[in-house]
Amino acid sequence: MNLEEKLKKQQYKEIWQQYCGFLDLSMDGYMKIQRRLMEEQIRLWSNCGLGQSILKGKYPKNLDEFRKMVPLTTYEDYADVLLTKQPDMLPGNPVIWIQTTWEGGKHPIKVAPYTRSMLDTYRNNVTACLILSTSKEKGSFDVAATDKFLYALAPLPFATGLFPLALGEEINIEFLPAVKDAVNMSFSERNKLGFKMAMKKDLGFFFGLGSVAYAVSLSLSSMTSGGGGIKLSELMKCKAHMILRLLQAKHRCKKENRPLLPKDLFHLKGFMVAGTDNLCYKDDLEALWGIRPMELFAGTEPSIIGTETWTRKGMYFFPDTAFYEFITEKDMMKNHEDPSYIPPTYLMDEVRPGEKYELVFTILKGGAFARYRCGDMYRCVGLENRDDETRIPRFEYVDRVPWIIDIAGFTRISENGIRSVIGLSKLPITNWVATKEYNEHNRPYLHMYVELERDAMLNTAMSATILKDLLSTYFKYIDQDYRDLKKILGMDPLQVTIFTCGTFAAYEKKTGKKIHQMSPSHYDLKELLDVQECLNKVR
Repeated sequence: MNLEEKLKKQQYKEIWQQYCGFLDLSMDGYMKIQRRLMEEQIRLWSNCGLGQSILKGKYPKNLDEFRKMVPLTTYEDYADVLLTKQPDMLPGNPVIWIQTTWEGGKHPIKVAPYTRSMLDTYRNNVTACLILSTSKEKGSFDVAATDKFLYALAPLPFATGLFPLALGEEINIEFLPAVKDAVNMSFSERNKLGFKMAMKKDLGFFFGLGSVAYAVSLSLSSMTSGGGGIKLSELMKCKAHMILRLLQAKHRCKKENRPLLPKDLFHLKGFMVAGTDNLCYKDDLEALWGIRPMELFAGTEPSIIGTETWTRKGMYFFPDTAFYEFITEKDMMKNHEDPSYIPPTYLMDEVRPGEKYELVFTILKGGAFARYRCGDMYRCVGLENRDDETRIPRFEYVDRVPWIIDIAGFTRISENGIRSVIGLSKLPITNWVATKEYNEHNRPYLHMYVELERDAMLNTAMSATILKDLLSTYFKYIDQDYRDLKKILGMDPLQVTIFTCGTFAAYEKKTGKKIHQMSPSHYDLKELLDVQECLNKVR
């Protein structure tokens, strides 16, 4: 029986146990599931062409041997097989391929195969997220087949396109607008139609990237004021309680002298956000909707791997999606400085509270990726939690690894990408650093500190504004996701600061080292800025 059938039979305890029972696991119980599923995956992966292309004739018999024989991998280790979609080389038969951006300016896309068993696991865990998003305490939830879901997801072949399909196998929740219609609409068209449909049918759930959910929320607010709102003829088609709610909301907002917010019209049962930088949007989203968003973590390669609970105090990783390993931040940076250094990895029962880790995973159920470095960092925030009675580690998402700058879940700006932009633009930039910073509204942006050729500084009116406009043009040229930041979110993610000639050389002379061009440490960047300030005073 699926979720909808169990709801009809009021099997609420069975539903909770089936989908959310992993929260009751002890650490030993969690690791038993991890090891059992990993043993199955080791056999499948080691005996397939893809596995052997990495193992080169070795056949690990157990988990310890697997971790010794299989090196830490990145997408480049799989690209030849996966980009040509060779199913005979894979450990399991793919029934669908999911796609995302790889690296702007160098590699357009990367794809990931999903087996039927992976999709079954995905479906169960997505359903767990749906249930937990409505939960107020252990065992409680509020889900019905009559619920309506606001569509704010990228369609297939992107990973979020799986969400409505998988959920549809469990329960017949209606998406507004319908998925088949939404995929052919622009972002703005989807928002307008979704809002109008929600006004007629009400709304129970909302899920999207945190940044996109925020943009949609502002859009809904603007539609209720001025000429962009719902017309009287359309209003008359709404349910009586929605008309009454709108009239009461407008009266209340006028009395309180404030704009009408989504929470005035819709009382969400569940609100979910995914992607990066959610911490920048959660408070504002809660203010707009009157409900704290529940964060989950999903991606193209790992599918859906983690979710918060009703406490909103950290994500728990599903034990049946992937086998998890963790690299400490210290070892990650040591490996980045010295690629010959092989960082040790730690298992779920070895993580420590407060420590930041780079996540490494092996996808289970016939997945392609083994000991895969996905480029995401997490902080362990606890090994147990009295509030939701858990005895397994929980994590908060930190950010991408330092050599990738991700803005609002859209971009994956790499050193290669920036070099490509500078090369294409033919700008006289001699040195630079790039880092992710936050404005006064806690919104992320890419800040480039650049040094120009001396002649360019003397002979041209090269201002930071001109540089920013030129660089932005080429970022948009090499990276579709960068274009979408402006198009979808209305965000201009780049700031440029021009340094005095000689700043980087003076820094190297003072410190005896070169600064990391991508995401230098706070201390190193401050020292570079101090050097720049000293040079300015001298001149």
